[in-house]
Amino acid sequence: MNDQIELSVVMPCLNEAETIGTCIQKAMNWMQTNGVNGEVVIGDNGSTDGSQQLATELGARVVAVPRKGYGSALMGAIEAAKGKYVIMGDSDDSYDFANLGPFVQELRAGKDLVMGNRFKGGIAPGAMPFLHKYLGNPVLSFIGRLFFNCPVRDFHCGLRGFRQDIVSLLDLKTTGMEFASEMVVKATIFKLNITEVPTTLAKDGRSRPPHLRTWRDGWRHLRFLLIYSPRWLFLYPGLFLMLLGTILGALTIQGPMGIFDQVFFDTNTLLYAGALMIVGFQAVSFGVFTRTYAVEAGFLPANKSLNKFAEKLSVEAGLVFGLLVFLTGIAGTFYSLYLWQETHFGSLDYPKILRVVIPSVVFIIMGLQTVLSSFFLGVLSVNKKK
Repeated sequence: MNDQIELSVVMPCLNEAETIGTCIQKAMNWMQTNGVNGEVVIGDNGSTDGSQQLATELGARVVAVPRKGYGSALMGAIEAAKGKYVIMGDSDDSYDFANLGPFVQELRAGKDLVMGNRFKGGIAPGAMPFLHKYLGNPVLSFIGRLFFNCPVRDFHCGLRGFRQDIVSLLDLKTTGMEFASEMVVKATIFKLNITEVPTTLAKDGRSRPPHLRTWRDGWRHLRFLLIYSPRWLFLYPGLFLMLLGTILGALTIQGPMGIFDQVFFDTNTLLYAGALMIVGFQAVSFGVFTRTYAVEAGFLPANKSLNKFAEKLSVEAGLVFGLLVFLTGIAGTFYSLYLWQETHFGSLDYPKILRVVIPSVVFIIMGLQTVLSSFFLGVLSVNKKK
């Protein structure tokens, strides 16, 4: 019987008695009218207003999901779904369950994930808060496209369809509102076939405030996007800081650098340049660690180019390079002691001596960091029995 169900419409529920009935009826009427053999599955997160009974009476299947959270409720319903295809959407009567045709059509055509685009389909007055419409959604969707080269332009549309069997491939982890972002990000990373179709957004049909919290959930979405992109969170900022520190250091290592014969950059600038290089190197290291761990843990797929690059490196090569950098710093330290000895260990010409001491300290720190990072990367890369 399970093979005969083509479509499962799933909805999360937490005290949605005001609107869940309308949503279920719209979805069932559409399936009946269009000859689609389907079901409606409700992931209930512990409702106390009779939502479960109402949904059952209307013919929906209710799955109790004890673990709290938007993502948990949806995942519980998705895992229980029997259809070949799944369309998910909120049960607040804001999404158009009476017009699922474009989603089903694209799924039947072979698409893995079909996203709704509310900006193309139309947003009713008052349906989306001003900040969400003109700041939150556009900015987060742009970041998603920039970080992951994702084709989706409405990253957080809750009405979306997908093949039920891709859920095990994506291995979704998040339990809150960022569940929606994780699905799109992982589908993009795993190179699934993604498309968008226009859909509409109506005003929330409930009399109470929505569960969504603008700043809290916006930050959670942004944090998730950053965590899943070590390049933009660690690597690119780290490389920028190292480059900036190197340029400032090269300009001030020989002597004061003047601008317009009024502003001079001297050893203080050299000190900050060293700090930029150290922090930048740490960020790059964290990027490598995060990427390695994410691949080993199965959060991100392996990258062929990175694998080839990693094969050329080894713990031993990192140790040798780190040791050479460290010894360079030690050599500079001994040279500074020689300069001090020339003054019979008395007063020093600080602008002169700091141009030796600051680079030496930077090389010592970065050399030791390279050694320790090589050991830690070796630990992360140890082959483990799956």
